[in-house]
Amino acid sequence: MTNEANDLSPTGQVSLWVERLTLTNFRNYAHAAVEVGPEPQVLIGANGAGKTNLLEAVSLLAPGQGMRRASYPDLARGTGDGGWAVAARTHTHVGPVDIGTGLLAENADNERAGRLVRVNGETAGAGSLADYMEVVWVTPAMDGLFTGPGSERRRFLDRLILCFDPHYRTGASRFERAMQQRNRLLADGVRDASRFEGLELLMAETGVAIAAQRAEAVAALAAIMAERTARDPGSPFPAAGLALEGAIDADLERLPAIEVEDIYLQRLRQGRERDRAAGRTLDGPHRSDLLVAHAPKAMPARLCSTGEQKALLIGLVLAHAELVARRRDAAPILLLDEVTAHLDADRRAALFAEILRLGAQAWMTGTDETAFSALAGKARFWRVEDGLLRNYGGAPEQGAALPSN
Repeated sequence: MTNEANDLSPTGQVSLWVERLTLTNFRNYAHAAVEVGPEPQVLIGANGAGKTNLLEAVSLLAPGQGMRRASYPDLARGTGDGGWAVAARTHTHVGPVDIGTGLLAENADNERAGRLVRVNGETAGAGSLADYMEVVWVTPAMDGLFTGPGSERRRFLDRLILCFDPHYRTGASRFERAMQQRNRLLADGVRDASRFEGLELLMAETGVAIAAQRAEAVAALAAIMAERTARDPGSPFPAAGLALEGAIDADLERLPAIEVEDIYLQRLRQGRERDRAAGRTLDGPHRSDLLVAHAPKAMPARLCSTGEQKALLIGLVLAHAELVARRRDAAPILLLDEVTAHLDADRRAALFAEILRLGAQAWMTGTDETAFSALAGKARFWRVEDGLLRNYGGAPEQGAALPSN
């Protein structure tokens, strides 16, 4: 167990961390339980051993579908009954909290089934988890963030915003539902203007709000990165130049939000036939893009080397973690899956130093323990083999593991 002093990071902030994690019929784990401290956790093992599954379980302690965005039935162990459970003893903004989430076996065949959530034994909505935990992650799938479609960058930015503005999801969902209903009217050949007016008004209000919140987040991230550059001009994680590209985004740069709402509303009204022909709404925050550049080189991120892109991504995530720490007075939990790939020794050491400076509980995976040698004596090391966990580094009295069945 831990004491109150351990709930403070080196910066004096409250520390968010998982003390005990229990998995039941989750992915390749029939049953596993691990107890840890607030220090970084390093999971070493071969590909397919179950390292990423542990990180995914931690990601489900926050709102959303987790870091892989998998359907909930797909999280169940193949030889189980179709249900699964993740339970954790966590240290949060409000003190120790028991969080549990899972899927009932009876819903195993329902791809649209939602997960159950309990907080201190009481049933709660998944969105309420934002009141307790913030979790940020970097996965190998994100390595193509700067070269892939704009939808991936929008999702990346929106997920960052959710960490310090849990109400953002509500507005985004309202916009999405209104847009889907408008698209349905267009597809059905409806031309009665009165059928569109209420939906388009809602889209204008929520769409501009989404764009404004994104602009605020981009500005806040840019300010943090400027501070990071001033603090460490030689950081191997360069500042990223960020900009939003889209009609609404351009309008917001020069006009008050209320005027932009009117402009967007007019574009929706005038664009009905164009959208009908396209089969979808062609104007709105769902079409915006996050432009990222390597600021010191003034080079678009998509043209940078693989190593530079990974460094830019990590720099963005570290800046976001620092922003969350300031706004919520607690550093988020970091999930860094195969994070040392494409990083040289200097960048690895710099990353670990940043994690320790933030005071964040980071869960990191890798196949080569030597890549994490700079964390010796500062992190807990685990060997993961076919759903079995074994602690082989760190202070034994602060953590233990129970094997899977």
